[in-house]
Amino acid sequence: MDDFAQVEILLVEDTATDAEMTIRALRRRGLANRLVWVRDGSEALDFLFRQGIYSGRDGSRPKLILLDVKMPKVDGIDVLRRVMQDETLRTMPVVMLTSSAEERDLVESYRLGANSYIVKPVDSEDFDRVVSEMGMYWMLVNKLPS
Repeated sequence: MDDFAQVEILLVEDTATDAEMTIRALRRRGLANRLVWVRDGSEALDFLFRQGIYSGRDGSRPKLILLDVKMPKVDGIDVLRRVMQDETLRTMPVVMLTSSAEERDLVESYRLGANSYIVKPVDSEDFDRVVSEMGMYWMLVNKLPS
C-alpha cells in the first residue's frame, strides 16, 4: 500500500507555523494520523489529481480538505474552483481555514462551493480550540456519501 492510500485530511497551508499548530490541534483529538500537509495550491492540485510527485498515488481521496486562501503559485480560491469542477472530487468537504477575513474571499469561497469558512484565530488557545472542534465535526460527526 502506498503512503497516501489512507489519507483522511489534506492540509493545504503555506505557513509552517499555522500548519504545525493545525496538526498539533488535530493530533490532540487523534485526527492527524492520516494527514498530508502540502505547502501550496500547486502541490494540492498535484496531490488531488495524482500528478507530478503524486502520480503514483492510488485513486482514494481525502475525507476533508483544509484549504488556506492566500498562497503562492496557486491560491486557495483557484484550488477550490478546480475541485468543484471535478465530478469525482466535488462532494469532498472543503473548509477554508485562512487568515483572510476579506469579504470577497468569503463570498467567492461560498459561491464556488466551500462547506465552511473559518478565519484563523490569532490567539493560540483559540486557534487550538477552533481547529479541534472543526476537526471533530468534519471527521466524526459529518456524514459523507460513499
